[in-house]
Amino acid sequence: MKKMLMGLLAGSAIAVLAVGSAYAEGAPKKIGYVVNYATHEWYQNVIKGMKDRGAQLGITVEVKDANLDAAKQIAAAEDFMSQGVDVLIITPVNEDAVAPLLRRAKQEGMPIVLEGNPVKGMTTLVAICDYDTGYHAGVEAGKYAKEKLGGTAKVMNVGLPLLSATVLRSKGFMDGLKTEIPGATLVHDLDGGGNPDRSFEVSAAALAQNGDVNIIYGINDSSSLGGLQAWKAAGKSQDGLLVVGTGGEGLAFINAIEKEPSYRIEAAMFPEKVGFTAVDAAVKLYNKEEVPTWIVSPTTPMVGEDWQKYYSVDGTTRTIKWDAVNAVKAPDKCMQTAADLKK
Repeated sequence: MKKMLMGLLAGSAIAVLAVGSAYAEGAPKKIGYVVNYATHEWYQNVIKGMKDRGAQLGITVEVKDANLDAAKQIAAAEDFMSQGVDVLIITPVNEDAVAPLLRRAKQEGMPIVLEGNPVKGMTTLVAICDYDTGYHAGVEAGKYAKEKLGGTAKVMNVGLPLLSATVLRSKGFMDGLKTEIPGATLVHDLDGGGNPDRSFEVSAAALAQNGDVNIIYGINDSSSLGGLQAWKAAGKSQDGLLVVGTGGEGLAFINAIEKEPSYRIEAAMFPEKVGFTAVDAAVKLYNKEEVPTWIVSPTTPMVGEDWQKYYSVDGTTRTIKWDAVNAVKAPDKCMQTAADLKK
């Protein structure tokens, strides 16, 4: 994304808008959501948050899956428009492909909320602050390392350099960690591809080369879990190890915190809240109210059993505790954005 656009986003980023039941009368009847990858657990929970909020306001939320196909995403959005939905929400597969759609939608008076990724010409974006998410998890990791790891921090970052968002998470993590442990070092900076198999593969190779690591940081849950699996496959003890995940995408991180002694911190991004907030933004646009260019969805680090403040689990079902999550404050402005990576 161009520096000019990201600067605009950073300057207009504000906390999540509150849309109460007073909007129910003026709410749209139907919202169409074109998701980029519906089989991913993150987006399944984004959809759940949208439908929960829609049910509260009497709005039908219909979903079409682009399955990482930009052409399919455009076709799905055009199909929604021809059906006469009141508002579109889109998680872009490819920002360049979505830009012409935004222009057409404006010409036809169709409001569009983007989720996750900015696109030139957009009206509003619902997204987290990626750098902040990593930074605050890094601060907590530093506190943990002081208490449990002898005050040393040797990090294996299981990252994803392809995306500015994930680069910001990794950078934020190291910066936050160094506020507590100035001598923290990055031993391995890996490209785990954001998926568990590649994360395992590159982590195993890195640990075989140099296993002098005591913190594994993953830019999403698949990355942290792949790194931990490589550690275990190498026959290494989890004593003196800290694993930090990012996302809180579904049940995987909860199971890891409950079962793995080293998995102690999760940078929670609350996908359900992202969906909830996107519907609120859609209602605002439908009512022709002014909205910021970037609506920030909150994140927070969970340490140990903190996850129980925000979620309950019954078998394979995760239920969000809305009162607790809605009480988490989003920053007025992101500490850093993709524009800062280019400076």
